[in-house]
Amino acid sequence: MITLECLDTSISERPSSSPVVYRSDNQDNTIALRLRAAGSSFFWAMQLLPYQRREAMYALFAFCREVDDIADGDAPRSLKNVFLSDWRSEIALLYTGRPNHVISRALREAVRLYSLQCNDFLAIIDGMEMDARTDIQAPSLEQLDLYCERAAVAVGRLSVRIFGEETQAGERVAEELGRALQLTNILRDLAEDAKRDRALPASRSATGTRHPCYLTELGASTASASRCLP
Repeated sequence: MITLECLDTSISERPSSSPVVYRSDNQDNTIALRLRAAGSSFFWAMQLLPYQRREAMYALFAFCREVDDIADGDAPRSLKNVFLSDWRSEIALLYTGRPNHVISRALREAVRLYSLQCNDFLAIIDGMEMDARTDIQAPSLEQLDLYCERAAVAVGRLSVRIFGEETQAGERVAEELGRALQLTNILRDLAEDAKRDRALPASRSATGTRHPCYLTELGASTASASRCLP
């Protein structure tokens, strides 16, 4: 699950392989994104940002929720892969100036203003494909870190650029805080994930023995995020 909170998005709005035409009225798109965010505390937190940065975060939020819903949804795995592949195509259209989907149309201005990187959007999709491909159980530390990199750190890199921080220090905050938030999210959802046959924080060796350093390393990673903050 992506670390940004969720907002409601219907499956009918997911991109398809056939062209979809939306109204070009940017204000209509902005209002639609606001309505999606209105049920979440994220909406009110982002009110503190200047208008353009706020709208960019709403658009990023909507994208994250869209692909997260695909990965966590009840559709067959093969169909989830199709939906996520469609989003890859939509991101490609976004970066050639021809987005079709209402969310990617809203992202167009954010990409231009804040130099958001295409690879970060694709990394988020990669993370959701890890979720969609199979139930993740007892991953290695390397696999868990890769998941965090894709599902959280990439989101952090996009977010700090929108906030106006493009320095190496900002990148480090995105990396460390992204991992910390994702690990917290995983630990919070242990019971729910167990019901879905997912067990992220349970690295085991081939003999089935839990690595004793595992939770210690998770804690160290989480703690390191606080040292990046002023």
